[in-house]
Amino acid sequence: MVKNHKERLKEAQSALEKAREQVKDRYRLNYHIMAPANWINDPNGLIQWKGEYHVFYQHHPYDSKGGPIHWGHVKSKDLVYWEHLPIALAPGDEFDKNGCFSGSAVDHDGRLTLIYTGHNVLDEVADTFKKVQCLAESQDGIHFSKWEHNPIISVSPEDSSPHFRDPKVWRFRDKWYMVLGNQTNGLGRVILYNSEDLKNWRYQGVLAQSDGKLGYMFECPDFFELDGKFVLLFSPQGIKPEGDLYQNLYQNGYLTGEFDYETKQFHHGEFIELDKGFDFYAAQSFLDDKGRRIVIGWMNMWESKMPEQEDGWAGALTIPRELKVNSEGFLTMEPIEELQKLRKDRVSISYSTIKGIKRLENIKGDSLEIVAEFDLNEKRTANRFGLNVRCSEDGSEKTLIYFDVEENKMILDRNYSGQGEGGIRKAKLNRIDDNKIKMHFFIDRSSIELFVNNGEIVMTSRIYPDPESKFFEVFSEGGEVKLITLDSWTLDNIWN
Repeated sequence: MVKNHKERLKEAQSALEKAREQVKDRYRLNYHIMAPANWINDPNGLIQWKGEYHVFYQHHPYDSKGGPIHWGHVKSKDLVYWEHLPIALAPGDEFDKNGCFSGSAVDHDGRLTLIYTGHNVLDEVADTFKKVQCLAESQDGIHFSKWEHNPIISVSPEDSSPHFRDPKVWRFRDKWYMVLGNQTNGLGRVILYNSEDLKNWRYQGVLAQSDGKLGYMFECPDFFELDGKFVLLFSPQGIKPEGDLYQNLYQNGYLTGEFDYETKQFHHGEFIELDKGFDFYAAQSFLDDKGRRIVIGWMNMWESKMPEQEDGWAGALTIPRELKVNSEGFLTMEPIEELQKLRKDRVSISYSTIKGIKRLENIKGDSLEIVAEFDLNEKRTANRFGLNVRCSEDGSEKTLIYFDVEENKMILDRNYSGQGEGGIRKAKLNRIDDNKIKMHFFIDRSSIELFVNNGEIVMTSRIYPDPESKFFEVFSEGGEVKLITLDSWTLDNIWN
């Protein structure tokens, strides 16, 4: 007998609660969104609804590796302290037999409405499939019912491949709009639809397309206006590495330009990576009631080692970040101010000359926020300076984060970080204000998020050090550098 949606949700929730009892804490994060157990990937359905923030995520409740995808769900009053809610969507209906893939959320006449991709495998051996776009609604923001007439879009455009997914929906004046990730002739693109009622959609054409350099598929598109610019945020697959750029398996980045709702034409510049680290993908944004454009990404990368899978879970989301456009027209990301609620036990260091390696004796832990500001004036003789984080007692295990003066680049080196992937990422700093370098770290057991000079550069990485590697060092090479200030806080565990 085929189970209905409520029965599948109950079964999945029961399996998740059972798996939760077996999860080991070794790499569990203290203040990031994770599932109670097992696998997660893309953030979905980010929205502020009836005074609370909701985040959904791609979730497999039955295993720490990917499988038939459900939608996990958390909510918060402040974007800091999150509460796990019951699983929102389970696959298995005629239109989403093999997965409820990524999508978005809107408020439709007071109902929390999810728009997502239904994934249907036609032939597993031949790897053929069909994707359709679907809708589900909730009156209470917790329990969701799929629309009885799903799908809302049943066929992709005539020139499209079967890759047709990840709807992001928004309202402008009297119409709803949707962008979708798509592929045609082996090239990635984003396509546009509109609707009056969220149920009947009309194809409006191509918003942006790869010219061959941007790969074979565009995933998880997000289109919005910010500070007078239109921004298309998306995750292209298949870009070839180029110097320091495009070093991850897949990328996440943006195009900025001008868009006309009448002609549906988007005139844009070059593609720019948003986060220059190892583990940032499928980012999605939303507008909150303070007028902020807030973005959250998946803090992992496809086909990477994930040592936490041995512990009964895998994957996490980044901290919420505020997007802005700087004076040069580039996007910046900064931690939202509400995260200061997590701070405890401040330690401060002022005006210290650094030469060689100096251990920070009063700063120790696995869940910290650190803000270090360095002076680049003429007294600096060092050619490299920064911090070693999550160091072992003997210094053999550490993650190196530093500024290379000659290259004018921030560098994140996780070749000595413990378990998991190694590697180095570099990012050129285009602008240095007041001759200073400010490094703002969020460190959380198995993750690092670095914000340089108020989000001009952001580098995100999962790391897997020994739990006892809790020391921190500041260092310079080739000479000395002035450390203007260094502030550190222990950060609260939101899941206790």
